[in-house]
Amino acid sequence: MNYFSLNQQSPKVDFRAATLLGQAPDKGLYFPEYIPSINPDFLTSLDDQTPSSIGFEIMKPFVGDCIPAADLQRIVTETLSFPVPLVNVTDKIASLELYHGPTLAFKDVGARFMSRCLGYFAQERTGRVLVLVATSGDTGGAVADGFYDVDGVDVVILYPSGKVSPVQEKQLTTYGKNIHAIEVMDDFDACQRMVKMAFADDEIRSLVFLTSANSINVARWLPQQLYYFMAMQQWKGEHPPVISVPSGNFGNICAGLMAAAGGLPIAHFIAAVNANAVVYNYLQTGDYIVSKAVPTHSNAMDVGDPSNFGRILHIFGNSLPHLKNHLSSDSISDKETIATIQSVFEATGYIVDPHGAVAYLALDRYIQQHPTTSGFFLETAHPIKFPAAVELGIGKPLEMPEQVKQLMHKEKAAVKMQPDAAAFKKYVLDRFSH
Repeated sequence: MNYFSLNQQSPKVDFRAATLLGQAPDKGLYFPEYIPSINPDFLTSLDDQTPSSIGFEIMKPFVGDCIPAADLQRIVTETLSFPVPLVNVTDKIASLELYHGPTLAFKDVGARFMSRCLGYFAQERTGRVLVLVATSGDTGGAVADGFYDVDGVDVVILYPSGKVSPVQEKQLTTYGKNIHAIEVMDDFDACQRMVKMAFADDEIRSLVFLTSANSINVARWLPQQLYYFMAMQQWKGEHPPVISVPSGNFGNICAGLMAAAGGLPIAHFIAAVNANAVVYNYLQTGDYIVSKAVPTHSNAMDVGDPSNFGRILHIFGNSLPHLKNHLSSDSISDKETIATIQSVFEATGYIVDPHGAVAYLALDRYIQQHPTTSGFFLETAHPIKFPAAVELGIGKPLEMPEQVKQLMHKEKAAVKMQPDAAAFKKYVLDRFSH
């Protein structure tokens, strides 16, 4: 399998090179030169598959010959080492709980897969690899956990000051060793711009081997397909499900759309967004207008310029009518988010985090308009990661898991920085140039 840049100005590369580069030299996102078709016999026997057999079957075509079969099997087994249950909330809506991994968020899957791939590739190199990642919340913690103490790899995580939850900040800033945190005095989009500017800087690239662990990296993005297959393994509905995905940078829903393009039977996708509604507006008007991110209760979705939407457009041949046959969107306000947390808890006893609440309400509205449908939403993080919003909704304190209690006692270590490309360049070169 080779990968090409969506900007069409860089040579094709294999999975190893796409992973190590993160972004193509022409600043485009890498995309596989074809979408592998899923073996119909594999889909028929999905109920009998183990998580690791699902992981190997789906990822093997994307990895190609870059990782031997035995190593790939080990990587997917370690990646999928925790449960991903599909839990009924109502008779028509289920929750795919993606928070049972080490950092209590869906990004554990992509981060664990990528870290192990990069660790494998780093063995073949003489110099160290520097991973740069901007986070609006959960990516940073998952990347920190996945890459902690990996030989030959350093990680720098940029996060927006005051715009991540207390649990998320502790997960970003308490690992030490090869994990370094920068608290940027601005929003997520500023963090993402700083990372992109570093990749575009020829002097940095000549002195430091950079890659990215955001969902722009194929090794982070593509394995997110796996839990859609694990969900379908558990789906007992009479018809294929409608899936509502809380969407910020759009890597998660893009992975689901890739799985569907390969043959996974899914009826429809909903991109559930908060007030940061650039894609929602595009689907309504046909005008794609980037905007400055505004802060919300569902902070991991506070993205005004979603990186992965270009990949989604490519899947559908850059045809808006074709895209709208498979994807719709709904924009949920903060007030509606809290009200949904409250109403779901009062009606069912189930507790959703703010991102799950956005996706739940979008799905509920869709089902009301299409009464013969049913489906599930992605519950992308444990409610404890967003206690202020959740407790406002359920009207009582959340019980803190033991692993979170231990985390909150650890000491934060982060460098504060203005959103300044020159300051970030100096930081990178001072610490990591060879």
